[in-house]
This record gives sequence, structure tokens and C-alpha cells, in this order.
Amino acid sequence: MYDVLNVCLEIIVALGHGYCLQYFLGAFLESRLPKCKWNGLFVAVLYGALKLLLNLLIPSGYESTVIIEKQILLLFMLIALALCFYKAVHTITVFLVVTFMAVSEISFFLAYMVIQAGNGLFDLWSWCVGQGYITSTEIFDHIINCTVTGMYIVMYLVFGMILYATLKKIKKDFREKEYAMHRTELLFILTPGMVGLLICILLRIIMVTVENGQMKLLYDKYPLLLWIVPVILILSLLSILYSIKLFQDMIYLNREKSSRIILEKQIGSMQEHMSEMERVYSGIRSMKHDMKNTLAVIMQLAAGKCEKENTDLQTYLSELNQTMDRLEIQFKTGNTVVDTLLTMKYHEAVKMIPDLQMDTERLLFPDTLLIQSYDIGIILGNALDNAIEACRKLKGKEPDAETFIRLSSFRKGKMIFMEITNSFDGNVIRKWQSEFPVTDKADKEAHGIGLTNIKNAAGKYHGGVDWSVDNKVFTLSVMLQNERRSNE
Repeated sequence: MYDVLNVCLEIIVALGHGYCLQYFLGAFLESRLPKCKWNGLFVAVLYGALKLLLNLLIPSGYESTVIIEKQILLLFMLIALALCFYKAVHTITVFLVVTFMAVSEISFFLAYMVIQAGNGLFDLWSWCVGQGYITSTEIFDHIINCTVTGMYIVMYLVFGMILYATLKKIKKDFREKEYAMHRTELLFILTPGMVGLLICILLRIIMVTVENGQMKLLYDKYPLLLWIVPVILILSLLSILYSIKLFQDMIYLNREKSSRIILEKQIGSMQEHMSEMERVYSGIRSMKHDMKNTLAVIMQLAAGKCEKENTDLQTYLSELNQTMDRLEIQFKTGNTVVDTLLTMKYHEAVKMIPDLQMDTERLLFPDTLLIQSYDIGIILGNALDNAIEACRKLKGKEPDAETFIRLSSFRKGKMIFMEITNSFDGNVIRKWQSEFPVTDKADKEAHGIGLTNIKNAAGKYHGGVDWSVDNKVFTLSVMLQNERRSNE
């Protein structure tokens, strides 16, 4: 009975171990069978079967060569499973396999402490026999078997909990799963796992020694190791977790630094451009006003003469007046910088999308606006770039599709809200760890930072950014406090 129970327990543990493997690999690697819902189940079952077969072919022993051979075979088995079921020809695959082995071994040795803690139960049962509380040999054997089985069940439960919790933590902290690691970066995050794995292999080699023909556990010979070994294993596990967190923070900081440099250049360039455009348009408005008055006087004077003699002059002056009307800025939002930006972006857009509809009637800014014009320009400029690109892609896929961009704003208390809505092809590429949609352009480092720049600009005014998708309509919402920048 107990033999059958132990075999069932081994099968369940092997399948559970396989489940953790497919959970871990599936979080980082793309499946070779994306349409197959059972890919993870295949990995779990196959790993469990191979693990049981490996244990049958190479039974657990205490010889160093056997232990090392078994670990090497397990390593190649994991790599083979990753390559067969996932698109795993990446440097990160090495990290995943080694880390999985290290975390599994560390979790096992930590869970093994349950056996050591439960050894006192056997002394208790022996004492009960000596006191006469247990008189039947059959009952004593039954109690011993129950105790052993119960301890193994608890040990494997602890093993599974530690393993799953650690893998889940790694999955959560490793945010940049698409990041292409360099060799130095791979060595940086691989080293803690390698150290942990080698420590566990060393423990397997020295855990059992033979003295005078009897096997002795290392813990029996050196009881202090019952405290030292778990501490070393816990520190090793923490080093794996913290190295991953540190690596991800480094990626984030480098990306923020690059984004900030680009943003600062954009801001500087836009400040100069907007200042110049504001000066030019201010002069044009003044000149247009004076010229229209002058033209009106000339037309009045020309009208007083013979109409036949002045027909050509009347026509010329009328055309000149229409030309002056075309100098009128198309968009009027109450902010000169925004008007200029909208005009510039609109003319850029209609060259690519002639029938583009841009509605800005509800985009108005109060006279008491305290937000810097170039910050508004950063927000609207990046938002319009994204919207125009989305409309261009939609038009490329569906030439008859309606393309539009609608901009609106309103004020509520001290808050300014802006909303940019545009049509798009309905295809949103988003990774679960990403806050914003991911660009589909090849150079992801140079592109795909528009929404991040908008978020950074809004953050200066204690604001935020949100986005939503409804069928084939993308909506970007930006909230800012109508106040001077927080760093001023």
C-alpha cells in the first residue's frame, strides 16, 4: 500500500515540477504552437515522464560522478524541451534553464529540512514503545510508514510552494522580457543561479558519508549545519532574485536616460521653433491686418473710377485679398504655439492622407493657462505623430476606410484634461508587462517612446496618461494640473 502511495506521490511531484517548468518558460518564450492550447500541458507531462525515466535509469546515488552526470543530463533535457516547444534560440534560454535548475535544487534542499525537523517523531515513537504505549509491531510499522509518507508529502508541498513562489517572483520582476541581452549582461544575471546550482550539487556530493561501513548524514556529523545550510540557500535564492531586479532596474534607468536625452533635445528644438514661429506669426497677423486695411482703401478708390478702366485692377486686388485670407491660421485654440503646431502637423498629414479629417473645435485653452506652451507642444506633438501614423497604417490596409483625428480639452477646477481620438487598424501590440502599446517598428529603442514622453511631460504637472481602445478607435487621455511646473 505504502509503496503504491509513494509511486503515486513521485508521479504527482514530477508532473507538478513539469507544470512549474512550462509556467516559467511560457512567461518568457513564444510557443512554437501558438494556436495549440495544450502546449503547456505537453511540456509538463513530457518533462514529468522524462524525469521519472531518468530516475529509473540513473537511481539516486551518492557517488559524485553519478550526481554530476544526472545534472548534466537534466540540463540537456531542459534545453531540448525549450527548443522543441518554444522559439528558444535566444541567450535568455540559457538563463531560464540554469535558473530553473538552481531554484529547483535550492527549493528541494530547503524543503528537505522538513525531514530533518521531523526526525524527532521517530524518537517519540521509540519512546512510546519503551513505555509500553505501543505494544504491537504491526501498529508500530504502520505508524512509522504513515510518518514517513506524511513527512514526504509535507516536504514536497513545501518544495512546490517555494519553487512556484520563486518562479512567479522572477516572472514578475523580469519586466523586459523582450530585451536582447549582451554577453556581459547574461553573465551578470546567470552567475547567482550558477553559484546556487553548484552549491546544491556540492551538498548532494557531501551530504552522505560512509564511516565504518555505515552511512551518515552531514547534518548528523555537524549539527550546526542544520542552521548554516538553510541560511546559505536562502541567501543564494535571494541573490538570484535581487540580481534580476537590479538588472531590470538598470535597463529601466538606461532607457529613461536615453528617453530623457531625446526629450530634452525635442524640448530645446521645439522651444526655439515655437518662439520663432510665434514671432513670425505675430508679425504676419500685424502685417495682414495693415494690408487688409490698405487693400480696402485702394479698392474703394478704384471703385470710384470708371469700372471698365479698372477691371484688371479690381481683379488683381481681389486675388491679393484672397491670398491674404489664406494667411489666416486654420486652427484657433487660444494658444499660439498649439495653433502653429496643429497647422504644421495637419499639412504634414494631408500629404500622406489627403482625406484625413482633423477636428479641433473642442480643443480650447483658457487665458489663465499656467502650463508651459512647449510642454503642451510635447504632449500634442507626440500624440499627433502617433495618431497620424495610425491613420496612415489604416489607409494602407483599407484604402476606403474613414480616417480622422479629434482633439478636445476641458477644464475642471485646477485640472486640464485633453483627449486625442483617432481611427486605426484595430491592431494593438501590447505585452502584459508594458504600460503602453509596443511599437511594431524594427528599431524599438528609437521608436515607441512617444507615449513615455507624454507621460513625462504630464508628470511635471502632477498629471497622468491613460489610453483605451474601442473597436478601431484609439483614445488617449491626458490630465494635468493647471500650475507651474513642479521643478520650477
